[in-house]
This record gives sequence, structure tokens and C-alpha cells, in this order.
Amino acid sequence: MRIKRGVTASKRRKNLLQYAKGFQWRRKTNFRAAKEALLHAWSYTYRDRRNKKRDKRVLWQTKINAASRANGVAYSRLINNLNKANVELDRKSLAYLAEYKPQVFTHIVESTK
Repeated sequence: MRIKRGVTASKRRKNLLQYAKGFQWRRKTNFRAAKEALLHAWSYTYRDRRNKKRDKRVLWQTKINAASRANGVAYSRLINNLNKANVELDRKSLAYLAEYKPQVFTHIVESTK
């Protein structure tokens, strides 16, 4: 008996084209082009979810460094002093304090000297 795949195939194509919504030119309507574009797009999203964490950490380090140098301590020395003093503040919270609560950050820097 012959199996007709019209419904299944069109459903599969339609489903994939839904993901390609918003792409430019032929890549949003043509199945082959959309499939290729999505392969790239999904690999970039996987990669950039990791790069986003890396970029955030670099940004936090830059903010902490700027604030710590304003208090007369280099970033590496500050982190080393925090580790020696068993202060368990991560870079995200330190960057927040450096940007929005400079008095608290100054107090932390003074306490670790």
C-alpha cells in the first residue's frame, strides 16, 4: 500500500518556516533556504548564550576595576584581599555596589586593606 506524505511533509515544512519568521528575503518563505538559515541561527544562539556570560563578567570586572582604582587599589589586589578576608561577594554584586552604592563599595575596599 502506498503511503502518501503530503500532510506530514507540509506540516513539517510549515513548522520549520514558523521558526524562520522575521528572516529576510527568500529565507523566510523558501524551505531549503530557511532550513539552512536556521542551522546557522541556532548554532549562533547556542554559542552566544555562553559568550553573553563571558561578556557580562568582563563588564563587571571593568566596573570593579574603575571603582577600586578610584579608591587607590588595583582590581587584582582587591580580589586577592577579598579572598584573604573570606569576603564571599561575587563580581556581579561587587559591580552593582561599585556603580550604584559607591559608599558601601568604599567601605568594603577599606575593610580589606
